[in-house]
Amino acid sequence: MFEEKDFQQRLRRIGALVEELETIADPAARSSARQLVQLVMEFHGAAVNRALEILANGGGPGMAFIDQLGRDPMVSSLLILYGLHPETIETRVRKAVEGLEPKLRRDGAALELLENSGGAVRVRVTPGAHACGSTTKALQSAVEEAIYEAAPDILSLSIEGLEGKMANGFVALEKLASQNPQSASVASQGQSVGTNYGD
Repeated sequence: MFEEKDFQQRLRRIGALVEELETIADPAARSSARQLVQLVMEFHGAAVNRALEILANGGGPGMAFIDQLGRDPMVSSLLILYGLHPETIETRVRKAVEGLEPKLRRDGAALELLENSGGAVRVRVTPGAHACGSTTKALQSAVEEAIYEAAPDILSLSIEGLEGKMANGFVALEKLASQNPQSASVASQGQSVGTNYGD
């Protein structure tokens, strides 16, 4: 059974391999490889979606199970991958910031959420009075890690008050489907169903 760290590494590897599909020289082989990935993801996404529907039909206890799945780091990553997480990106980002604030406050730093909409996240970090370069770097890493762990599907993360902006390697189902118009409807269906479990 995969540990959470192994699972995250495999997700990143999947993303890298998906990007490599575009480097296949033979157009027919490239198309076949892309279609294979799309079909496997669509099949898995539909199965996960159906499992959530069955749980949701169970009323309160079923919804409690869905919430519990959304809080599990490994399952949460899978639900995010298919656009089926029970919480919106905005909710996950807000909770990540709220969870990080007390820790930073203990270290004399402050964290403020400035923007959190449409996948764009902007925060301000105010280091403590005696912060040095290594402290600033540690603050930036802590903020990036907390937000990307909760919401790897955000489009951008800007951190004011510290240097740096980090690019995200998340590959969503829509990215695969956008390369094949016939698959786009399946991806969009997954997104719309996922939000039904909402927040």
